[in-house]
Amino acid sequence: MRLFRYLAKEVLVSTAGVTLILLLVILSGRFSYYLGRVAEGKMTFEFLFVILGYHVPSFVQMIIPLAFFLSLLLAFGRLYIENEMSVFFSSGISKVKLAGYTLGIACLISLFSATINLWLAPASEYKAAEASEQQNQLSTFDFLIPGRFEGRGQRTTYVDSFTPEEGWMNNLFISDVIRQKGKDIPVQTFAANAEQIRISDKGDQNYLVFKNGTRYEGQPGTAEYRVTQFDTYAVRMENQASKPIDDPYTQSTLTLINSDRKIDKIELQWRLSLVIIIPILAIIGLSLSQVNPRQGRFFKMLPAILIMILYLALLIWGRTGLEKGKLPMQFGLWWIHGIFLLLAALLFAQYNQLFHRRKARLPSVSEAE
Repeated sequence: MRLFRYLAKEVLVSTAGVTLILLLVILSGRFSYYLGRVAEGKMTFEFLFVILGYHVPSFVQMIIPLAFFLSLLLAFGRLYIENEMSVFFSSGISKVKLAGYTLGIACLISLFSATINLWLAPASEYKAAEASEQQNQLSTFDFLIPGRFEGRGQRTTYVDSFTPEEGWMNNLFISDVIRQKGKDIPVQTFAANAEQIRISDKGDQNYLVFKNGTRYEGQPGTAEYRVTQFDTYAVRMENQASKPIDDPYTQSTLTLINSDRKIDKIELQWRLSLVIIIPILAIIGLSLSQVNPRQGRFFKMLPAILIMILYLALLIWGRTGLEKGKLPMQFGLWWIHGIFLLLAALLFAQYNQLFHRRKARLPSVSEAE
């Protein structure tokens, strides 16, 4: 039991460290992408951290198998380099028992991964979809930055400042183009103040109300050019239709189990695959972690990493093939796990020197005579 706790500590601490590093790398990339959307006026700055927080479980569910596999190779490779494994084997610990300990650690990781894949990640993605839907209902004026022109060409908006207490926009300028009689007519509106009014009782109607301003419509110098001064001018803003949140990755696992949709069944297999892959990678990692101290701990990491990448690539390819109907649904993703389970068994048999033992037991020609 002490040996199991020792091995578990080595692997789990490394897994946590690798997971954190990979998560920070992914979050930094996503943060840069969302920050660009904030700069373009397509997302509020507060929403950036909300959406990142909701996506963290989905990032972690993909990272965990990779982090565990790499941590297993690093931890066990170090034990071989420092001859600790030799001490274990000389103390009566067989490689089969070591494999049992490794699978025990893999079960702990699998339990944690199942919690994320089957419950936390779908719930977080549903919340993220809800938050995105609410973000889509915001108008252009919710993303305005004071003192900065927003938009392109003749469609430009500018606001000098905001009054947080009343929710007013001060010194507002809007340049737009409207279509009338087959012609594009430029329109400019200046207003001392403006505010958005949302009326939820009438189907979530949104209005932009201008106060004390002037509206210019048409081409300057033409007979159709009009100038209108107003005290109050209200414009109804278009609302985007709400979309139902029914994407498979946002649905609960129980909903996927009870669903008859093909895409839901594929999503369920994908979630289970991210759990099943862990014990299979554990046996592969154990078998390839054995190195000679003269070779170095990274000697077998390259082929091991290539196997892991091939495993994940085949799962992604299989999922895409199922979604496009290029692979039969009867096989699903299970045949991929079967291939690598067989590979894990062969590697472990070689690691346990099973083939060498059978070869040694074969009688020689002289003994046979």
